Amino acid sequence: MKINNCRLLFIAIQFTISFCFISCRNKPGTDAAPISEIQTGVLQFEIDPGTTYQIIDNFGASDAWSCQFVGQWPLAKKEKIADLLFSKQMDPNGNPEGIGLSLWRFNLGAGSARQGMASGIKDEWRRTGSFLREDGTYDWNRQKGQVWFARAAKERDVENFLIFSNSPPVSLTRNGKAYADNGNRSNLSPENYNEFARYLARATEGLGNMGLTVDVISPVNEPQWDWDEGGQEGTSFRNNEIAAITRLLDKELEKRGLNTKIDIAEAGQINYLYETAGKAQRGAQIEAFFRKSSENYVGDLSHLGRVISGHSYFTTSPRSELVRQREELAKTLKKYPGLKYWMSEYCILGDNNNEIKGNDRDLGIGPALYLARVIHHDLVVANASAWHWWLAVSPYDYKDGLIYIDKNKADGNICESKMLWALGNYSRFIRPGFQRVKVMKTSAGNTGDLLVSGYRDVENKELILVAINSGQEDVKVNFIPTEKFPGPVRSYVTSAGKNLEHADIRKGKELVIPGSSIVTLVYNN
Repeated sequence: MKINNCRLLFIAIQFTISFCFISCRNKPGTDAAPISEIQTGVLQFEIDPGTTYQIIDNFGASDAWSCQFVGQWPLAKKEKIADLLFSKQMDPNGNPEGIGLSLWRFNLGAGSARQGMASGIKDEWRRTGSFLREDGTYDWNRQKGQVWFARAAKERDVENFLIFSNSPPVSLTRNGKAYADNGNRSNLSPENYNEFARYLARATEGLGNMGLTVDVISPVNEPQWDWDEGGQEGTSFRNNEIAAITRLLDKELEKRGLNTKIDIAEAGQINYLYETAGKAQRGAQIEAFFRKSSENYVGDLSHLGRVISGHSYFTTSPRSELVRQREELAKTLKKYPGLKYWMSEYCILGDNNNEIKGNDRDLGIGPALYLARVIHHDLVVANASAWHWWLAVSPYDYKDGLIYIDKNKADGNICESKMLWALGNYSRFIRPGFQRVKVMKTSAGNTGDLLVSGYRDVENKELILVAINSGQEDVKVNFIPTEKFPGPVRSYVTSAGKNLEHADIRKGKELVIPGSSIVTLVYNN
């Protein structure tokens, strides 16, 4: 790995990352946010806590794929990673020790790791273990690294635990592998649907016996893609196949007396939720699963959460498309009262209309600002009730990680990214049960690259605002709550020089949102 880039970056911007080692690599500079012309006057926003929208369920990330190895690293290092992801504690200076995730996603593997190179998955880190033995019995000592992180999450009071399957176990698939030979059909034959449902329920019981209560099972992942190239575990599914598996899983959970909910359908792009988009049997999934007259209707199942999930990939650029697709999704969701939307997976992939490229690791503020804008639009335009990142820990030269590590199974170095702390501007302070509230600009002039959203905790009478300033210039603002909320009492800044750092942004009667920053403001009543 290249040694000097990360060191030079951190010296240049003069800030401290508590656990960054010299082997971490960064390629900054190509993805800076565009300069905007924000007026020099004071922007005024009215915050109306009485006008409410969706309730927030959680913010999360997944243990794929690195935690199977990192969970067996030296204790001090994996404890540090766990603190960064899960901790809700403050350091002596009043800065968050971590981003306080409220959901942890556990990859219920298909068993490709035991197949080695014969699995057809070249990258060892993308193969997974499985609790299910080849003879149909279970070995609960497997997936040790992942179990360690799941326990670390529980110890730090992470509120929700979800298990997800990218592929059925290899002993159940058509080709004995964890990816498909033929993308035109799923890699799970109908005669094995029952066994797959039993496996998911049995894994839920097994984890429960370890003290890890599974709140949610996600049985399928991005079913629109063919998954026939062996890049990772995966299989396609048609809507009727998903419905059949969901019904059987519901019966298994009911039979075993489990309270676990089922999450479907982890759509590969959000537009597959509201339109077919060339995938006639794999798209329009809201209608397919929740319209009562649909042959694939599963909305009446007792274990199905009143939720549909999708992934924000390939729908975030240009900005006009970022807004349009989420407006379409929200419009479709309104036809099904009570149906919630979870944005259940995202990292920066592709070229994004040349706004930012997924290739090349970048620990800096540019990707963090892009990420924050995606979160804002998913929450404010699409009304997402949950927001989940993809790889919590990444060994790759890609913008897919919150924390980066050496690709070493036994030990290695750790680097925090600004994307970690940008997510923390939301996840650390907006807790499960908070409700989004109305934020309206009341002053004249263009807000430029300033985005603001608000969230309220009625029980504790707390108001949280998150402001994103993607421009390079500071912006003066006044936030005026319609109810009495003194403050802000505290503000936390993520910028080139700060990692979710407690900072005073007051300047006289105004607040100043620094250029190229994400700021969380906490008000108490």
